[in-house]
Amino acid sequence: TEYAEFLHCKGRKFTDFDEVRQEIEVETDRITGVNKGISSIPINLRIYSPHVLSLTLIDLPGITKVPVGDQPPDIEQQIRDMIMQFISRENCLILAVTPANTDLANSDALKLAKEVDPQGLRTIGVITKLDLMDEGTDAREILENKLLPLRRGYIGVVNRSQKDIDGKKDIKAALLAERKFFLSHPAYRHMADRMGTPYLQKVLNQQLTNHIRDTLPAFRSKLQSQLLSIEHEVEVYKNFRPEDPTRKTKALLQMVQQFSVDFEKRIEGSGDQVDTLELSGGAKINRIFHERFPFELVKMEFNEKELRREISYAIKNIHGIRQVLPCLFTPDMAFEAIVKKQIVKLKGPCLKSVDLVMQELINTVKKCTKKLATYPRLCEETERIVAGYIREREEKTKDQVLLLIDIQVSYINTNHEDFIGFANAQQRSSQVNKSAVGNQVIRKGWLTINNIGIMKGGSKEYWFVLTAESLSWYKDDE
Repeated sequence: TEYAEFLHCKGRKFTDFDEVRQEIEVETDRITGVNKGISSIPINLRIYSPHVLSLTLIDLPGITKVPVGDQPPDIEQQIRDMIMQFISRENCLILAVTPANTDLANSDALKLAKEVDPQGLRTIGVITKLDLMDEGTDAREILENKLLPLRRGYIGVVNRSQKDIDGKKDIKAALLAERKFFLSHPAYRHMADRMGTPYLQKVLNQQLTNHIRDTLPAFRSKLQSQLLSIEHEVEVYKNFRPEDPTRKTKALLQMVQQFSVDFEKRIEGSGDQVDTLELSGGAKINRIFHERFPFELVKMEFNEKELRREISYAIKNIHGIRQVLPCLFTPDMAFEAIVKKQIVKLKGPCLKSVDLVMQELINTVKKCTKKLATYPRLCEETERIVAGYIREREEKTKDQVLLLIDIQVSYINTNHEDFIGFANAQQRSSQVNKSAVGNQVIRKGWLTINNIGIMKGGSKEYWFVLTAESLSWYKDDE
């Protein structure tokens, strides 16, 4: 006896296939609504019959370009994603159905199949509506696999028309009509034995059997390796006592130790998971010290005009009521007042750098605690304790930085070799005269020059060398 079963109503056997059609429509409306909505949840139908072959078919919707009824605006993308979800699987065959009365090059089915199966190893072409083609045209070249070749070829079918379906035309009668069409058509007569729905059934059954045979060894070995790993895991847990307090303590210590190792690796830069998208951990801190901090210092460059005015006021204020003579030397007190004011400006960039490093350390802690996410309280407590300790260190670091700046402010060392004072100026002058430095290189590097008369040919890169006596440019750094 022929009967059908649905997964959503187990135990009920349908023997009337009109009821099967009706149940499919009812279930579709129940899941998607009555106004052409869509859903990716499949309706599972199993048919038992001596007249059908063993096949599992997944009937996917065609691509809808324009939403109708209750369909969402992104209906095309939703259907595309649903189709991709099924056809991307390596162990399935793709049945790419295309109507014969449209251009094969515009076939959505073949286009999608090509994306996931570029070699055409899993794709079988099916051409429908051969009886609806314009007079004088045929799909012979396509069916002979000449126009757009597929490894598994094309099969032509003629299904019932909507009129036949509405008139409840028998399937057997439809198959006879299809057979008659291929045998009587001059373009398809020579390949009639390789056309039609019964031949498609046999081919699909054979292809699927072969495909299963091909994929089975790899599938078997994958299962065996999974089985071995699970058996090994079972051995490990055979004597496992979850309530044993020593086990819990050991697990806790291991996780804390792992957190410590991860944190150290991220700061030292020898981690097992290297971020390729952005700087993080030790590399970010390194950048803060060597790029961000110098940049912040450069940003606070003084305004020379403003500084000269400050120096003028400082000198006048130091003299007080006394007359300010055109001095040969800047008074020490005025010099110190101005210099101290400049040194104090370093506090801003220094404290900002501490904040940036602090933030990166906190971020690193958060990344390291992700591995403890299975235990939310442990994760939260670890983060809280370590972050709290880092914040304590932050306060001490800031105090230390401010102390270092205060030390510099408290004593201005004019004997330091970097200080450009009168004595050092004399000393350096004599050294320069003795050594006769000559044409010393001041700066060199690449520069792009745009449309200057001396540079023929528009915008170009040149290697520039600026020396004490000249400026030269070359085609390369040699």
